[in-house]
Amino acid sequence: MWGAEHVEHAEHVERAGVDRIELRGLRVLGRHGVTEHERESDQPFEVDLDVSLDPIAAARATASDDIGCTVDYGQLAGEVSDVVRDSSFHLLEALGDRIASSVLEHEQVSEVTVAVRKLRPPVPLDLGSAGVRITRRREGS
Repeated sequence: MWGAEHVEHAEHVERAGVDRIELRGLRVLGRHGVTEHERESDQPFEVDLDVSLDPIAAARATASDDIGCTVDYGQLAGEVSDVVRDSSFHLLEALGDRIASSVLEHEQVSEVTVAVRKLRPPVPLDLGSAGVRITRRREGS
């Protein structure tokens, strides 16, 4: 139950800034790309997330020290992995947007930035990765 001290703490957190959950370097095999060959066999992708929490949700998590009041990063990683592994898009932008939509399904999330990198881009150059970075916000945020 939320008492007056928790509400005061929540108001303080809202004034203080934004809390974020960061996931870095999640590597998943997927089948995404413009060419048919890219969609026929698994290739490695890497995903980073910056998940901004609603200030009240962040305050609840901080005050309660209860994972049920925040977004479980292990669950997020699993959901992102499922999107990369179980879907197929021509564009990295579309993949990133689908990942962002999945993350925004969590009510505690106000904004997410998704970076998706193809670790073996099909270009005839020495290119370490090719990727996109997108940011999506919950409506009304």
